[in-house]
Amino acid sequence: MMLQHHDSSRTSPVFLLSKKRPSLTSTGGPLAQNFAEMLPTEMSTKIFGELDAESLCSAARTCRLWHDIIEESEQVWRRQCLPVRAVCQREVDGDRRDGLSWKVTLVKNYRRSCVKRDWLRGRYSHVRSAEELSGRKMAPLDAETWGEILQAELDR
Repeated sequence: MMLQHHDSSRTSPVFLLSKKRPSLTSTGGPLAQNFAEMLPTEMSTKIFGELDAESLCSAARTCRLWHDIIEESEQVWRRQCLPVRAVCQREVDGDRRDGLSWKVTLVKNYRRSCVKRDWLRGRYSHVRSAEELSGRKMAPLDAETWGEILQAELDR
């Protein structure tokens, strides 16, 4: 374990190796096993809010406390849903109007946003048959979305 020790006679920090685990308390007491037990929930939420969706789901499986903080935080899931909304604004806004949580909205629209984004970017512009799409993950798209995709293809 690497501990940082600052020697006031030097201008840069000195790093020392130690086999002892560092303490998070100023009194040198035992190391807390879970940062979320020490911090206010709002701080833990901010920390979890910095994770990507995959890491967030993994963190939610770490322990009951982390799971509860993550599951109950609309702020964390809203942040994850904003990139999805950038591609599927109509769908996300409709789900929110219907009263779905940010998490449910994200789960419902994530795959759709990936597929729609790829179509709009022209990733499938030169596909000649359904066999060329085999093995790729697809999602159902509504008529308005297909209209957007068709218009993007015509504009290319």
